[in-house]
This record gives sequence, C-alpha cells and structure tokens, in this order.
Amino acid sequence: MNKLFVNPDIAYAETLNKDFYLSEYFFQESKQKIFSDSIQFIGHHSELLNSGDCLPLNLLPDFLNEPLLISKDNNGQIHCLSNVCTHRGNVVMKDKCNTQHFRCRYHGRQFELSGKFHSMPEFKEVRNFPTEDDDLKSLPVFNWKNFLFSSLNGNVASEKFLNEMNAKLSWLPVEEFVYTTHLNQEFVVNAHWALYCENYLEGFHIPFVHAGLNQVIDFSSYSTELFPYSSVQVGVAKEDEDCFDLPPGSPDFGKKIAAYYFFIFPNMMFNFYPWGLSLNIIEPVSVNKTRVKFLSYVWKENLLNKGAGSQLTQVEHEDEEIVESVQTGIRSRFYHHGRYSVKHEKGTHHFHQLICEFMNRE
Repeated sequence: MNKLFVNPDIAYAETLNKDFYLSEYFFQESKQKIFSDSIQFIGHHSELLNSGDCLPLNLLPDFLNEPLLISKDNNGQIHCLSNVCTHRGNVVMKDKCNTQHFRCRYHGRQFELSGKFHSMPEFKEVRNFPTEDDDLKSLPVFNWKNFLFSSLNGNVASEKFLNEMNAKLSWLPVEEFVYTTHLNQEFVVNAHWALYCENYLEGFHIPFVHAGLNQVIDFSSYSTELFPYSSVQVGVAKEDEDCFDLPPGSPDFGKKIAAYYFFIFPNMMFNFYPWGLSLNIIEPVSVNKTRVKFLSYVWKENLLNKGAGSQLTQVEHEDEEIVESVQTGIRSRFYHHGRYSVKHEKGTHHFHQLICEFMNRE
C-alpha cells in the first residue's frame, strides 16, 4: 500500500485518509509499527509492595495479546518478563502471588524473580544447557513517579515519551496519589482506536458535545502544547470553579488551571485534576472496536466530584456517541478526508503526523 501522508503545515494539511480507520491491513501493521515500538503502561508500584510480589498481565488483550509478568526481587528491583516458559511455551504464572521462584506447572521448570533460569527436572542428560535462551525474556522497566511502563522493543527510550510531562508537572506529588480501584471503569466503544484518540486531542468539540464540561472550562483560554511524542491540553477554570493551587515553580503559576490533559503517543491519556489522576488506556480490539480503561489515582478525596474532573462518566458517554457516529460516517463513499482548524485541531494534526512517522518506517 502507499505510504500515509499528512502535510506538516496544518494550514494546508488534509486529515488521514479514511482507509487507515477501515483497513484490516493498517490495523494489523500498527501492532508492530506503532504499539510494539512505543512504551505501554504495565502497572503501578503499589501493586508490588513486597519482595516476591508477582503480577501477571496480558499486554493489550485482543490486540498484542502478549503475556507478561512483573516481579519485585529481594533487592527491591522490579522486572518485566515474558510470562512464557522457555521449555514448551506454557504460560508460567496465572494469578498474582508472592513467591521466591516462578515454577511452570507443566513440567516444573523454575525461574528466579529476575527471570534467570533456576532449575529443571529430568534434564541432566541435555548438553549445552542451560543457556541465556532458557531465561525468561527480560523487557525494560521505566518508572515515572511509581507508574510503570515497558516496551516490546527493548531499544525504545522512555524519556522521549515522558520527559515533557515530567517537566511540566515536576511540582505535583504524583507519588502520593493512591490507586483507588473502586473508581475504575471500563468502556467498549464501537469505533477505531485512533478515532477515539484524535477526538480526545482537540477541545474544539467541547462547546458542542460536552455541555457540562463547558460550564466549568473557559473555552476561550483552552490551549494545546505539542512535544515530540506527546502533547498537553490545558483547561483553564472559570472564575468560581476548582483549580490547582500552583506553586511558583510551576510554568503555569498564576493561572487558574482546572485540568491538564496529557496524551502520550499512541494510547495513554493522563488527565490530572485537583483531586488526582484519571489514567485512560486505549486498547484496540478490532478495526471498529476499542476498549477504554479508566484507572483512578486519588490525591485529594475531598475534591472528587468537583470541577473539570467531576463528570467523567458523562463526558465518556458523550465522546462514545460522537466517535461511533464518525465511525459510521467515514464509511460513506462521499468522504475521504477532511481539513484541520489551525487554532483548535493542532493536537489531532500532530497525532496524525506521528501515525505517519511510525507506520511509514521500514
């Protein structure tokens, strides 16, 4: 297929051709070219408090479907490992546990918490054994303020995805945020994952789609800042609404900030409110189906249900409805691509350029 293209000059650019959202070919290609070549959220430090804690996970189920295992060894180091036994391919760990060794229940092969091969029954006659190939594959672990990330591509540098968020919010004690599972939610959206993301990346639709949010956000002051592999939308509070108490060290000191909406390419949304963080993980399922997970980390419980972060479920349902309508509309023989608002849609334009950059790599 021809390479994807979006003009870098937003004033002249046309949006991605609709084929990207409808083609099974592009959907499958994005697994390796976009999602395997970026960082992905794998968990929070609070889920691995003690030495020997082990947390199995399926990275992007129904899409990448990669069985992984996070462990904390006796030195306090956190590891991200393949959760597939190097003997015959069995999944090693099924449930969260605390242990000193991983033991495959198929033939008893054991591994250390670091993933290194430990022992194997009935293998004394095997020559040139064990080798490094008998260790569980180890993946990089990136820790940002107790949030853990990894990448299936071991050469990906986390800094290029996370540096700007870290700099912008260096004053915010994110390490103190408490993972609050009863506030978590999961939604299924009948639309392509990229349509959901690009809707998030512009505030242009807020006055038209989100009446409640528009009452607490000053749309005239809404702004977007672009970085190499991320972006942030800054929502300014109306006069009588809750906002951050920004210290002098903040680059936004003196402003009434109601929310920071950080997008980390390709599928993570860090929504910071005065009460804490709603982390949204966007999980592709099929060309026209996406799973969205809302994970909650509370900082100031008394501020829950106030300000810009008070109607998250309502805003989600409003976004679902509009994005699903777009998924229906782009199938039309009369639609191929659109144009961008230079003022309001630069986040979406930037997202489309990144899709082209990753998808066009050899």
